[in-house]
Amino acid sequence: MVRGQDLIPSGSGTVYGVGVGPGDPELITLKALKRIQAARAVAYPVQKGDSVARAIVAGYLRPGQDEIPIDAPMTGGDAAAPGYDAAVVTIAGYLARGEDVAVLCEGDPLFYGSFIYLLLRLAGRHRVEVVPGVSSLTACAAALALPLVGRDQRLAVMPASGSDRDLRQGFAFADGIALVKVGRHFRRVRALIEALGLGDRAYYVERASQPVQRVLPLAAVDPATATYFAIILVFKETPS
Repeated sequence: MVRGQDLIPSGSGTVYGVGVGPGDPELITLKALKRIQAARAVAYPVQKGDSVARAIVAGYLRPGQDEIPIDAPMTGGDAAAPGYDAAVVTIAGYLARGEDVAVLCEGDPLFYGSFIYLLLRLAGRHRVEVVPGVSSLTACAAALALPLVGRDQRLAVMPASGSDRDLRQGFAFADGIALVKVGRHFRRVRALIEALGLGDRAYYVERASQPVQRVLPLAAVDPATATYFAIILVFKETPS
């Protein structure tokens, strides 16, 4: 594990991994808002020139704040490494001058968040604080107004890219199932869910809390429209 905060000079700046929620600017926490507005610079992931994280907080940024776009493909791995490495160099420059940087992350920074890859590069060498945010998972459940799990029920959260064998194991274990990062895997996972006899208990939620949010029974979704920014929720039974 990466730690070592006590070894960092007291004059160093702090990098804040700030969860900005799933899309609705009103779902930003007060703590996140304070950290963003107090920071000398804000950093955020960019995909094809756009940043959802920045768009969420656009109305809250201070005039004159420095901005650090992080160009790293969502595929992660080796393709994303140069973008994160370059961002760390820039961020470290601010920290060395005693200036704070807020790194914006959709949803929660440590729930499939892009901030994870910066945390692994910065922690132990720089002061880091994580501000949790409303996750896409809980926002999707809220959009449906259905409980994920209750009492002694079990929840499984799995990427839709997992093998059929792994997904079946998750379905066997859990009472509530969330499949994230749906996109191009939609047809396969829907077929699996239907084969398990759970098609009528499954829902598709896309871009939860955003103006373009879509909430549909799984069977009603056109596979051609399925996006990476969607979660399939399956409820094997309602908590009682």
